[in-house]
Amino acid sequence: MNMKLRTSKRQNGPGAVGILLACLAGYAPNAFSQAASPDIRRDATVLAVEKVMPCVVNIATETIVRVRDPFDEFFRQFWDPYHRRQPPNSQYSLGSGVMIDEEGYLLTNDHVVRRADKIAVKFCAGTNVYEATIVASDPKSDVALLKLKARPGEKFSAIRFAPEDDLLLGETVLSLGNPFGLGGSVSRGILSSKSRLAAKEGEPLDIPNWLQTDASINFGSSGGPLVNLRGELIGINVAVLRNYQGEAAEGIGFAIPVRRVLEALSDIFPTEFVKSYWFGARVKVGTTPLVVMSVQPQSPADQAGLKPGDALLEVNGKPPKSFIDFADLLAASPASKAALTLQRGTARKEVSVRLLPEKAVFNAGMIRDRLGMDLEEVTPELAARYGLRTSEGYIITGVLGDGPAAAAGLERGILVTAMDGKTPPDLAAAAKLIYPKKKGERVLLDIAVRQQVGNYYVLRQGAVELTTR
Repeated sequence: MNMKLRTSKRQNGPGAVGILLACLAGYAPNAFSQAASPDIRRDATVLAVEKVMPCVVNIATETIVRVRDPFDEFFRQFWDPYHRRQPPNSQYSLGSGVMIDEEGYLLTNDHVVRRADKIAVKFCAGTNVYEATIVASDPKSDVALLKLKARPGEKFSAIRFAPEDDLLLGETVLSLGNPFGLGGSVSRGILSSKSRLAAKEGEPLDIPNWLQTDASINFGSSGGPLVNLRGELIGINVAVLRNYQGEAAEGIGFAIPVRRVLEALSDIFPTEFVKSYWFGARVKVGTTPLVVMSVQPQSPADQAGLKPGDALLEVNGKPPKSFIDFADLLAASPASKAALTLQRGTARKEVSVRLLPEKAVFNAGMIRDRLGMDLEEVTPELAARYGLRTSEGYIITGVLGDGPAAAAGLERGILVTAMDGKTPPDLAAAAKLIYPKKKGERVLLDIAVRQQVGNYYVLRQGAVELTTR
């Protein structure tokens, strides 16, 4: 029998026999050595950093203040985000952030951008500086959502969210940031403690509600991501403990857990409302596919038959990439009518939903029906008519005789400054606060009453509870 050995047409290397002889002789050629021995430095930490770092940004803010900050010149040495000298009444703040959507949405701490007049964002690689605006922010959770002003069609790397409860005590974690915009900063440690307590409603998050890590959170890394070795976001860096009860404390950093981040995003970017339209269903942030969490009664989503637990697969034939993309796809629907493909159990369903302009539903009329009073936003003209020195809040311009407002003793001319501790930016937002309340539930109003004292008028502060109807 004739036998032939079939060899490769490429004869560039020493071949199997040559490699074997070289090994036996105590020598291996470079090509074989590199193929058999990958770079041992490229461990899970390095791979996670390479995956996440393109998502990490530096955030510089400019705030107009009356008194010059003595650290202005110090900050300017490292980076002038607007490439010009700032006037004496400008104050800088520096922090980090992380991209969560390819369309230019990013997360950071509320305290990084609070009261900022201008926000500049810079990535670790490249020299482009982007202007950003605050989409929504929550001081209690210390989470803020920003949007870059990018070129049309420009896409960005976005981080993945870790599952809410997938945290291992003692697992290796990485803290990333971009302090001063000089480049990425990475520190490694372990997850020292999970969130110890659930946050109480209405109270700001604090140490008991945060993750603890010994991965150093460097100055300027607030708002940056805390990630696991899969490169998934498990928290947002928020603080470092320098001392405790007068004693020095080193190597103790804190991050807002991903569960709290997702809850905050659901609150500050509610999908019940998409770009001035009422949809009426809230989706769970961070899941793929998106899952319906709740459906508002008599909303367009309710009329279309959506139910909690439905998985949203497509909007007009396109699978949404994120909760933000979902809102964009809904709002872009022609004539505000969208075709949704959803999974309910094992069944795949097609439904059609027609969005409504939110101001057609959430307006002064809804407030009148639920609270028995007419509210108008304070304008300079109204302020002058009622002798007010403020342009914030709402003025009661009418009270129905048989309504909750009349029963509480409210009258025309009283200023409403807050509802349930919040100051809605407009009447539509005020109506949205009242809408979820069931009949008989209470709403707390902060009010100011104009009273004459001698030859002067003063505003007396107070509060009153109304029962919704």
